[in-house]
Amino acid sequence: QVQLVESGGGLVQAGGSLRLSCAASGRTFSSYALGWFRQAPGKEREFVGAIVWSRAATYYADVVKGRFTISRDYAKNTLYLQMNSLKLEDTAVYYCAAKPYGLEFNDETKYDYWGQGTQVTVSS
Repeated sequence: QVQLVESGGGLVQAGGSLRLSCAASGRTFSSYALGWFRQAPGKEREFVGAIVWSRAATYYADVVKGRFTISRDYAKNTLYLQMNSLKLEDTAVYYCAAKPYGLEFNDETKYDYWGQGTQVTVSS
């Protein structure tokens, strides 16, 4: 049974940093891509970024490019999202998700597995 468990969310001031983790278990992810999505109150869930698990190639949404960095610890089966220069509009519940490797990283319907989410709140 695949499980994705996010952690690391919290309250941070604008301009600050936060690192989210996603512990993945239940299968090997060598042929998968893992992604981060977020959903702000009253808005649809949106793509943040993704990483090809085997090659560590990363892809980002334009709104976070240059501020957020996705990485993974292959041995620990853990995905990370380092968020710097946080803005008020980054406030959201952040989810990690996994999909079989292929294109369309930003299409949430392609992801088979989802975590429960972790809240990130950026204050002024």
